[in-house]
Amino acid sequence: MLLIRCPWCGPRNETEFHYGGQAGVTYPADPGALTDEEWGRYLFVRANPKGGWEERWSHAAGCRRWFTVRRDTATNEWSA
Repeated sequence: MLLIRCPWCGPRNETEFHYGGQAGVTYPADPGALTDEEWGRYLFVRANPKGGWEERWSHAAGCRRWFTVRRDTATNEWSA
């Protein structure tokens, strides 16, 4: 079992959370001007690094707030 630390509720079981993807992905400035290919890249293409990176999580079964954590994809170590 993986424990995820919610900044508001403390450590909770991973089943209470929903993964929100890579943090820091900005919405396109002019979405109407994007081609289908550009929309596809925006929606589905993300970095897949080995090591530390930031991701978004939602405490769906608790306070329902979104937060950003830094997780090492090689060791699965978390830091808020």
